[in-house]
Amino acid sequence: MTDISQYKVSAEPFYQAQGDEVSIYEAAYSSRLPVMIKGPTGCGKSRFIEYMAWKLGKPLITVACNEDMTASDLVGRYLLDANGTRWLDGPLTTAARIGAICYLDEVVEARQDTTVVIHPLTDHRRTLPLDKKGELVNAHEDFQLVISYNPGYQSMMKDLKQSTKQRFVGMDFDYPSAQVEAEIISKEAQCDVELATKLVKIGSTARNLKGHGLDEGISTRLMVYAANLMSQGVAAPAACRTALVRPITDDADIRATLDHAIDQVFG
Repeated sequence: MTDISQYKVSAEPFYQAQGDEVSIYEAAYSSRLPVMIKGPTGCGKSRFIEYMAWKLGKPLITVACNEDMTASDLVGRYLLDANGTRWLDGPLTTAARIGAICYLDEVVEARQDTTVVIHPLTDHRRTLPLDKKGELVNAHEDFQLVISYNPGYQSMMKDLKQSTKQRFVGMDFDYPSAQVEAEIISKEAQCDVELATKLVKIGSTARNLKGHGLDEGISTRLMVYAANLMSQGVAAPAACRTALVRPITDDADIRATLDHAIDQVFG
């Protein structure tokens, strides 16, 4: 018997709503509609799902998808042990059995032949065939499937098939407004709003370079990291270079541009 409590979000995660996303998600969950969340790296997609699982009081099982993930990694496999073989449910199967929210993070990283296994769970059937075991799992009435990905990294090789996309309702996420983002950073890093506002200004400079030398801008998450470094005594310019610039680019010109922006803000 699976211990559901291990998947419960025990404490309220901090999440700052930007619009009507909370009420929309609640409506989707009420109808058990599968949800697809799209947005840039570090903009709060995973935190939002964690918050909603807490708010709804439902268990949450998160899967970080990768290109080596197989269908067996999701649904389960037979394992050898001292007594022979035994079946071990994968995270998707466990979620379907116990009525959890199953969150497939960065689902486009998984192979397309792997994501096909979610199809029967996203329509009227709400079933999961375990072919190797010869079992058909009927999803618990509380089960919901949620996927997310960063559309900025879409390509012909890494994108969801239309047959998969059209099984979900979609929600677009983006970085919050400057004021809201400063409040989030202040709360997350336990720093004053003035410092958080300066970090947002640097982040805005980097985001303006997206598509002009940068694949992705500075995320809210990285700004929190910078504030955390400063709280440990690291000088502001060094903290910003370490947390905001070095992780996102190796291009000397882009680094010089962002380093200059840091000096302007904290000079």
